Amino acid sequence: MSELPVIGNDSGTPTEHTSQDTSYNGDKTQPTEDILNALNALNPKAILEATQNGHEPALAPDDTPQDTSMDPPSEWHVLREKLREHPHDPEGWNNLVDIAENSDDLEQVKQTYEALLETYPNTSSAQIAYLNHFLSPGLFQYAEELFKRFLRTSPSVDLWKFYITYVRRVNTSPTSREAVSRAYEFALNRIGQDKDSGEIWYGYVQFLKAGETNTTWEEQQKMDALRKVYHRAVQIPLENVEKLWSELEAFENGLNKITAKKFMSDLSPSHMQARTVLRQLQRHLAERALVGAWKTYLKWEENNPLEFEEKDKATLVSRVQLVYRKAVIRMRYYSEIWYMAFVWTNSIGKQEEALNILKAGMEANPTSFLLHFAYAEMQESRKEYAEVNATFDKLIDRLHVQLEELEARVNSATSSFSSDVTGRSVATSVPNSTTPGPTEPGTASNNSSFATQNADEKPPKSKELQERRSEYGLVWIMYIRYARRAHDLKTFRAVFAKARKDRWTPWEVYEAAALMEYHCNKDGGLGVACRIFEKGLESFGDEIEFVLRYLGFLISVNDDNNARALFERVITAFSPERARLLWERWARYEYQFGDLEAAQKLEKRIAEVYPTDPPIKRFAQRHTYLGTDAIAARDLGFAMAGRQPAAGGNVATSVATLDRRTESFQSMVPSSQMLQTQTSKRHSTPDLKRREDSVKPDFGPPSKRQRPLTPPRERDRERSDGPPHRRRFASPAGWEKERDRELGHLKRDRDEDKPSPLPAVLSWFVGQLPNPATFDGPIFRVDDLMTLFRNAVIPSVTRRATPPPPPPPPRGAVRPPPDYGPYQGPGGRGGRRY
Repeated sequence: MSELPVIGNDSGTPTEHTSQDTSYNGDKTQPTEDILNALNALNPKAILEATQNGHEPALAPDDTPQDTSMDPPSEWHVLREKLREHPHDPEGWNNLVDIAENSDDLEQVKQTYEALLETYPNTSSAQIAYLNHFLSPGLFQYAEELFKRFLRTSPSVDLWKFYITYVRRVNTSPTSREAVSRAYEFALNRIGQDKDSGEIWYGYVQFLKAGETNTTWEEQQKMDALRKVYHRAVQIPLENVEKLWSELEAFENGLNKITAKKFMSDLSPSHMQARTVLRQLQRHLAERALVGAWKTYLKWEENNPLEFEEKDKATLVSRVQLVYRKAVIRMRYYSEIWYMAFVWTNSIGKQEEALNILKAGMEANPTSFLLHFAYAEMQESRKEYAEVNATFDKLIDRLHVQLEELEARVNSATSSFSSDVTGRSVATSVPNSTTPGPTEPGTASNNSSFATQNADEKPPKSKELQERRSEYGLVWIMYIRYARRAHDLKTFRAVFAKARKDRWTPWEVYEAAALMEYHCNKDGGLGVACRIFEKGLESFGDEIEFVLRYLGFLISVNDDNNARALFERVITAFSPERARLLWERWARYEYQFGDLEAAQKLEKRIAEVYPTDPPIKRFAQRHTYLGTDAIAARDLGFAMAGRQPAAGGNVATSVATLDRRTESFQSMVPSSQMLQTQTSKRHSTPDLKRREDSVKPDFGPPSKRQRPLTPPRERDRERSDGPPHRRRFASPAGWEKERDRELGHLKRDRDEDKPSPLPAVLSWFVGQLPNPATFDGPIFRVDDLMTLFRNAVIPSVTRRATPPPPPPPPRGAVRPPPDYGPYQGPGGRGGRRY
């Protein structure tokens, strides 16, 4: 970082701001005069010691006044303790600041603002308020120490403006103009690319204009400095870039109109690009409320919208760096913004700065997996193994505390968990409860004709606790991966042994360790992996996902004997609802690699466990591979529902397709369920027919709208009130007769209001339209719309001599349509007005 410019005080003695990282420590500040005088009366020797060492003296035990009664803590101390426990409380911090500022206790003000900025660093409003307390002549030295701390990492334009104001305040003599000029340059080099820094640019121009000159050479130097600042500013998308451009044009024309034309023509393309980018920038900044908008804005800045050339790459880097600094302040608790800043900084070769970004991000997000994993990999690539170990240990400790707190909340809300003799927290057994988890590829197919779903499946007692536990196990898995990758199997086993002692370690850690032994240990790795699985089975034998993974591992290594033994050992330990995935996994193995007799025996066992499954289900599953289910796609009719008849197809083709779908569905559903379903559908037929007729679009004469009010026809009463033995699926012959009768009625209905024949293309298009019964919007009356169009008065050059004809009288008992025509006055159309 560049050095801070020299700042002279009122006496003219300059104070050099160096780039040393001097952080404030409240215990090492010089005591104020009032405190020294008060302590001098108690212990003069301690005061002398304090003045020499720069520490506040501690009262000797013998000189400490004995107070028999302890004073109650003040309001400030009570609130400070609350904020230590719950630091992210903005309202509490506001109250604490108000109490400290009203107390007129400078030391309390220091402690308050230091604690606030520790929780919310780089908050410019708090930093400026903190600095305001030390702008008295006797406290300038401490103010400058704060400036050195705050300006080092702050992208806030407001704070830099405050810094410039302070520099100009303490440098008022003509001999100190050089210090002010360096302060302006220092500020503009840091935040001059910010669109809000236009006031600083303008203030710098006015400062240069106000400079006094005595010789022609000094006047020329002043003009050159002004031109240089103007040329830099008008190429940046500042809020006042147009104003600066106008002033530059007037400035150049005042000097020389010939050279002005050349300068302005050379700068015009860059200036127009800056104005264009400013408009785009304003749109981006107006939408930065969400993290997605911030990400879009950052990517836009990285893509060099100002089109800097390679020679100006340093300017582009400075601009993007400034944007990322602002982003991580505004979006402090979003890990992905920190990670984007890290990736970009590392891509330009600033590795140390990238690591510092990750460290700052981990401080703001102490349980971020993204930042901790990125930091661990970065340090691993640098061979800093001790730092990697410390990173994983710290993250595991923090997540462990969160799990304990979450478990306490769950236990206080419900008594679903109990502790066994080993201290492991296990779920109280609940009938038919299962925990959804990962399954092997092919466990369930989206195109399968049987989407297995347990209707009685209940959610786990604490889903959040299980999710957090799995995430906790992920850290252990990354830890053992690193240990094996960076060291050896011995180190990996030591980390895994440490994980096994943790009561929160999930089954995924056991599986990861077993697979690592199998793939990385070429000498007896299979036996070690099986022992790890068996050890995990002792603790997670009630986890169906772990059993599935163990079974899949044995199948993958072609250990069919142990796989069969495992299946027979665990299948009886689960209820049928939870064991369905296990049955299906073993069935797939038998279907693919077993013989037909074994597959048929297994199907018989499955049918005894799940008697309600249709027989075709297992048969179809035997004939699928890699998600290809030809039976469902070609024979069962589900996929055929989306097929449309060819263009110009008649009604009989559609009805035949409907019949095939109905028959295929009948073959899939048990007869008892099918009978109940069809019975319920049959009783609603007359009402359903009325609803469909009521929403049918009216393409015929208006009298058709009165059809829903007519009493049901004889056939409707026959179907709704008929005896049970005439239901639809009672017998194939009866079903065929009733279907023919319904088709006959359908044809007669269509013949009654048969429209004019349509071309084949239009018929196909109408067939693609959805059923009118699915329309749930307002129903328009065509007669009203036609009347409105007929009575509409269209203004023309010549006014109509005769009024429009009156609307036709209403037909039947239907309410007359409303009059939407213009108001004709008291004597026109009955005086109605809308």
